[in-house]
Amino acid sequence: MTAQNLSNKTNEVSLDFSGSKKGNSSLPVVTWVSPSNEISFLKDGKLAISIEVNSNTPLKSVNLSMRDKQSNEVKGQTSLPISENTKYSLKINRNLSLPDGIILVEVVAENVDGLTSKAMRIVNVGTTVLADAAKLGRHDYALIFATDKYDNWKQLVNPIYDARTIAGSLEKTYGFKTDLVENPTQEQVFLKLREYAEKKYDPLDQLFIFFAGHGFYDDTFKEGFVVTKEALPDDPGRTSYIRHSSLRSSINNNPCEHIFLVMDVCFGGSFDENVASRGSSDEAYSEASQSEVIIRKLQFKTRKYLTSGGKEYVSDGVAGSHSPFARQFIEALETSGGNDGILTINKLMTYVEKLKTAPQFGKFGNDQLGSEFVFVVK
Repeated sequence: MTAQNLSNKTNEVSLDFSGSKKGNSSLPVVTWVSPSNEISFLKDGKLAISIEVNSNTPLKSVNLSMRDKQSNEVKGQTSLPISENTKYSLKINRNLSLPDGIILVEVVAENVDGLTSKAMRIVNVGTTVLADAAKLGRHDYALIFATDKYDNWKQLVNPIYDARTIAGSLEKTYGFKTDLVENPTQEQVFLKLREYAEKKYDPLDQLFIFFAGHGFYDDTFKEGFVVTKEALPDDPGRTSYIRHSSLRSSINNNPCEHIFLVMDVCFGGSFDENVASRGSSDEAYSEASQSEVIIRKLQFKTRKYLTSGGKEYVSDGVAGSHSPFARQFIEALETSGGNDGILTINKLMTYVEKLKTAPQFGKFGNDQLGSEFVFVVK
């Protein structure tokens, strides 16, 4: 069973020189292959681990231990045999059964010169340690725009159907407060964006924004546009459209710290200026509980976007069957966050990246390194 990871930190290694016989001796290197991230969450205690230990100096011992973080009680330990074949390189592949609680899984490698390296993973196990995310007092909002009826453009069949399905899943499964705006004009879009820009948000609140409908790219302006209900096909200045640059500015300046924009529109990938400028293509939280990890992940400002394609047309799909992008997005929502009840952007991407038209994902505005957007089952 795969653990859900919420941290992208590299391996944390502690070095012990106290027993060193040679000051110039090489240190063992302990590398966690799986789980790759420092903190994991599991409803049950089944965890597959894969670890590599390498040393230029022969290994003396490699020990694997599991202990409870709170009590420091040892829950299991074993010494890995060192042979002629493994004294310089040892691979550990095991399926562990961990008890409920916050469990530290640690590997300690010592070479013949007495130099020691340590590396650990923190695994939160059981419904008790997973339940505290709901106690953070967070609020999640969803602002959803969907248009399938146009005054001057071809009618579409799925945007509102897609949007209603997504809104229902966000409300029922993840506890979002949803606001669905159907067939809006340009003015109505900006009035609603202003309304959400004037809201008061707490530091851990999140805002999900979704657009479904027609999109357009103007090669002269090198700019993508959202086509609203009243947009004119014959409009050289594109004043009846919503410029992606205007959306970027309006959304980035919203006071909510954590925003995830999803666009199921043609040419949606040109929302990113880098996509718009290139040619078209087909192509250690050692003390952390789950709620503390979410707090730490949401301390960074989030400005992420996901679009159904790049600088290209995307399919609206068959009436009543959702667009191809929306179908995969909805399927991800319906997983209820998987084993740990948390749907991250990375997990969401495993669903939409299967599409024939490659989605575009990235950041915009004041996004900070390490930021995240999480859908937490209520």
